[in-house]
This record gives sequence, C-alpha cells and structure tokens, in this order.
Amino acid sequence: MDVTVAVDANGADLGPAEVAAGAALAAAAGVRVVLFGPADEMGDPPAGVDVVDAPVSIAKAADPAGAVRAQPDASIVRAARAVAEGDADALVSGGSTGPALAAGLFNIRRAAGIYRPALAISVPVPGHPVTIVDVGANTEVRAEHLVQFGFMGAALTETVLGIERPRVGLLSNGGEATKGTPLIVQAHAALSKRMAEGGRYDFIGNVEGNEVTAGKADVIVTDGFTGNVALKLMEGVSETMLRAIRDVATSSRRAKTGGLLLRPALLEFRDALDPESAGGAYLLGLRRLGVVPHGRFSRRGIAQAILLAARGTREDVVGRTHAALEEAGALRRGPLGTAPSEPASSVPSS
Repeated sequence: MDVTVAVDANGADLGPAEVAAGAALAAAAGVRVVLFGPADEMGDPPAGVDVVDAPVSIAKAADPAGAVRAQPDASIVRAARAVAEGDADALVSGGSTGPALAAGLFNIRRAAGIYRPALAISVPVPGHPVTIVDVGANTEVRAEHLVQFGFMGAALTETVLGIERPRVGLLSNGGEATKGTPLIVQAHAALSKRMAEGGRYDFIGNVEGNEVTAGKADVIVTDGFTGNVALKLMEGVSETMLRAIRDVATSSRRAKTGGLLLRPALLEFRDALDPESAGGAYLLGLRRLGVVPHGRFSRRGIAQAILLAARGTREDVVGRTHAALEEAGALRRGPLGTAPSEPASSVPSS
C-alpha cells in the first residue's frame, strides 16, 4: 500500500531544514512525504518528497483554536487539510500539540462517537513497554473522557502491539479505589464497571507512579497534563541515568576497559530507551491518523515519526481501534455535545 504523509515543517526546535532532512530519510525508506513549510529553508527536495510553500507558522500561538481559524494558510492547517481532502493519508507535526490538535479537529474531524482525541504513546520500557493515554492533548478532562481513553489505549495495544486482553490501570497516588482526586475516584468506578461489562479488557485499578515502569499494566490512563509531565520525567530520568553510566564507564583506565566490553550492550540499551526510536505519539480519535513527535527531535526522530504514521496507516490503526471501541460499547451515543474548539483550547502550548 502506497502511503503519503503530510508533514508540518514549522515549529520543530531544530527548524524546517532538520524536518526536511528527516523527510528525506523517510522517503528513502519508501514513504511519500509532502512537506508544508517555508520552501526557502528546506532546500531542494529529494525523490519522494514534495514541498508546499507554507511559511506561516502558528506553532507558538497562545490560542491554538483561534489561530487555526484566523490563519487558514498556516502550515499545520494546510497539512491537516491535505489529509482531510485525501491528498495525504496521515499527518505528522513536530510543533506544539495545541495547533496540531486544533487543525485536526477543524479539518480531519473527530471520529463518530469520540468525546475527545487523545495522544497515546508506547513507552519503550525494557521487557514490558507501556502505553500511556493521554500525554498532552487534554489538560482538563471528565470521568467519561478517561473511560474512553482507557478503551482507546487498550484497543491500540491490542490491535497494533498484539497484546491480548491488555491490562488497563488508572494513574493515581495510591492503589485503593478511594485514592486520588474526586475525578480519579469517579473514573475508577466508571472504568471498573464499563470494562467488566465489555469483557474484552482487564481493568486492574489504580497504578502509582513507581508502578508505571514495573509492568503492572499494559495501558496507563491519565489526563494530558499529568501524562505529559510523567512522560517527560521518565525521559529525563532515562537521559540522566545514561549520562551517569557513560561518565562512570570513562572515569578511569580500568572503567574504560570494562566500558569497551559493555559498549555493544550499552548502545543497544540506549537505543531501546531513546524517545526518537519510538517516533512519537499517536493522535487517536480523528478520522485519519496523526503522529506528534517531540519538538526537539532530530532528523532521525522525525523520520521515525513519519514511518510510524505510514505503518499505522497501513495497519489501519484508526479503523481497527474504532472497531474495537464499538465492539466494546465504548463509543458515545447520540450527537456530540462538545464544541470542536474545546479540546484545542485546553491543551498545553508545548
């Protein structure tokens, strides 16, 4: 299946040229890429990459929904519109989450029955990777949103990662059902009831922070604010630990000798923990697939994000996840009551 990925080249920390270099790597791997950004900053496109001159950026807009409405020529808006109109199959944006989500909501639109789109990422914990939902799309949520995030994450884990009967946990500050804020307590009761009724996934209750990486659950449910903080904390600890190991391995002649012996294993371990290897987070809940990589990613991470979007399109992540939600009875019934701009206005600016 030939796949075309629309990529917003504005907003990434290393600039449009680095995004273009990542697009070239993805194109060399067989994915057609359409870049939306300032053409004069991206150079001559290689085979498999098309450039659409779209210099207007709203990546740092304080009001993402308002910026999307006011700037129809912005690169992220044009990229999302290309996906909505069928000129591309998936969207990748390394800029801020807010504009990407707003552009997706206004153009690609929410899938039927979805309360709010959410960002789901598979964290490469050695031995037992865990999917966290949400990691940045919704800073404020209701209990029914968390319930659906749980089903969305479980469906993704089941259909894409191949984990049968994924275990779903709710991030809290204690294991008891009464622990956490009133929202968490309410969500715990709702998740327990709905997943027992569905019978497809296992809700294991609350999961504390130190248990996220321990393999207790396959899916961790939380709001986008908490999930984003938790994800970046985990990444920061991993980076600090790897630096400490490197420093110890080069601290003396004896350590350097041992470090040379351990080097292949350490490099493999580093690559397993590297966020760029994962490619970014799936933006679930829209009618087409989106992938949101870190803004600080280099060309390698951008390429991985594009390849992740292409692979998710080929594997029909959107269709299979939505079908699993429908089978589990987790889709909202009746007309949507939340305005499309509400989720976009509640996301962080980075």
